[in-house]
Amino acid sequence: MPLATTARPSAGTKADFDLDRAWQLHPQVALRPESFGALAYHFGTRRLSFLKSPALRDLVESLADHGTARAACEAAGVGDEQISTYIQALATLATSEMIIEREAS
Repeated sequence: MPLATTARPSAGTKADFDLDRAWQLHPQVALRPESFGALAYHFGTRRLSFLKSPALRDLVESLADHGTARAACEAAGVGDEQISTYIQALATLATSEMIIEREAS
């Protein structure tokens, strides 16, 4: 089961997600914590995404605090057996512009 889904999927295929780049929540995205994880609403595109675990919500909120998405995953305790699931979720969020690439700090 995917950890993130978008209510209005974007056209095209899933983008390649690079864990070794710096990412952050898009400035026009608001996260609303929920018991299942969070709702992410993009005020610019008017897209709604579902983060289907509290751990993913925490990871997305912490992306800007780390030099790379890989570092954020490691800090969040995402293990080798889970990393592919998280990469898929982050790729979905990047494709729908919920998270964006940023300059590495």
